[in-house]
Amino acid sequence: MELLLHCGAAVVGRDFLAQVKTPDPTNSWSPIDHFDFLRIVENALTKEGLKTGEEAHALTKDNNRYFGVLEVLRTSNALGYSRVLGLRNSHDKSISAGIVAGASVFVCDNLSFSGEVNILRKHTSQLNRDISPLADMAIQQLLEHWDYQDRRIKTYQGFVLNDSQVHDLVIQATDANVCPNRMIPHVLKHWRSPAYSDFEERTAWSLFNGFTQALKGNLTELPSRTIRLHDLFDRHVGLLS
Repeated sequence: MELLLHCGAAVVGRDFLAQVKTPDPTNSWSPIDHFDFLRIVENALTKEGLKTGEEAHALTKDNNRYFGVLEVLRTSNALGYSRVLGLRNSHDKSISAGIVAGASVFVCDNLSFSGEVNILRKHTSQLNRDISPLADMAIQQLLEHWDYQDRRIKTYQGFVLNDSQVHDLVIQATDANVCPNRMIPHVLKHWRSPAYSDFEERTAWSLFNGFTQALKGNLTELPSRTIRLHDLFDRHVGLLS
């Protein structure tokens, strides 16, 4: 699984992740060990009968912030993408522990995220006690997201776009802070000259993957950007009013 990073983060293995020291807690703050958080989420998946496949993990250079992606295996991959989980955690109070549902497109390793779960909340003094049941609840919510995601992608794949609609969507995406102005030429290039034959059809799915190709490279911002992108596309294809 491809994991491209900015902001000084580096890809690491599970062994390295397990060796990162967790700061001592205070009366009001109780950080979670990065590796323990990963294992708790994996255990929650196992309880639902789900297995993981490819994975990728990254840490900022001070090891204080963790980002990870887990492929969640399914019985059929006929739709051309896999289900993934995005994980995040911090030891510097910058972000709360959280999980986000997403997808990875097989042909190009594009990642997009479609539903964020923040029920793991901030690192309060009781979080280490409560995190396992909270993770169980998070996985339940993400399963519902994935069911909707299957319907969403089928709709994108069948929704034909013309160039005028594409240009309008690109401007709307810029206004919605999905991509900065400098990325517009890259999105349009992927639409006009797809790098993969899978995206040669003139559909919302092809354009969506043009966006996710252009957005590769900043894992810290990717979840929020692609969640907003999904909202824009869902409204355009009629999934949301």
